[in-house]
Amino acid sequence: MVFSSNPQPQASPQMLRFLREKLGLSENALALGQRQAEIEQAPLPVVLWSFGLLSLLQYQELLDWTLDQE
Repeated sequence: MVFSSNPQPQASPQMLRFLREKLGLSENALALGQRQAEIEQAPLPVVLWSFGLLSLLQYQELLDWTLDQE
């Protein structure tokens, strides 16, 4: 588990769409990740990876996508 003392922002609708459409995550996986991210106050990508819902390659794709969004 990853716990942070600072609240993390919720995932944007664009990130959720990327996770669904490009990386193939199910609604159940996303719901689990979002609940756990809120409990842990941790970033959603880290939680998804730590639960094995994203491979290391998918995690890197998500990080690259995030950088492209800035």
